[in-house]
Amino acid sequence: MEFSVWLGFFAACWAISLSPGAGAIAAMSSGLNHGFKRGYFTTFGLILGILTQIMLVGVGLGALIAASSLGFAIVKWAGVAYLVWMGVQQWRAPAKPLVQQDEAGAAQVTLRQLVLRGWMLNAVNPKGTVFLLAVMPQFLNLHQPLLPQYLAISATLMFTDLVVMAGYTVLAARVLKALRSPQQVKALNRTFGSLFIAAGLLLSAFKRSA
Repeated sequence: MEFSVWLGFFAACWAISLSPGAGAIAAMSSGLNHGFKRGYFTTFGLILGILTQIMLVGVGLGALIAASSLGFAIVKWAGVAYLVWMGVQQWRAPAKPLVQQDEAGAAQVTLRQLVLRGWMLNAVNPKGTVFLLAVMPQFLNLHQPLLPQYLAISATLMFTDLVVMAGYTVLAARVLKALRSPQQVKALNRTFGSLFIAAGLLLSAFKRSA
């Protein structure tokens, strides 16, 4: 991949990572409930989900999902169900200050579970598959080996997501530290829960291109 082409993709990656979406909501939700150090593990899962999507697109399964109505529908509704489930869980989260939530969460939610949640969020998102199918070919040189280009794309997306999601996570964690009353924490939990559900509803309206 030529440097000028990579530079264009690098700029696109920042726009992709910064745009509000399910990943940003998940990062902020983890920061809200577990603090930065633990919550940031969700970002590792989100990145693994992106890498899964790139791998699927790279081997052609993404094209199959995009072309098959049944395959697309299965992945799409799995993503919708997971987002809504995440929203319901956030709505039901206890209204406790961050310190107490983090201590309780350490016993109830493992780091592995946080990573798995992030992975599932991005891995079952058909919008991400179709988006990659639309964007990646613009930066690929089909006359050169594809594997190094896929590796460059993956590394670039990983870097931008690591930086951006860190910002989202620490922002939520620091905001919550300033909140003391259960009413304030409950309102934030329900706000993030509503955002997850809204993201699920938006995904449910997403349709395959003809």
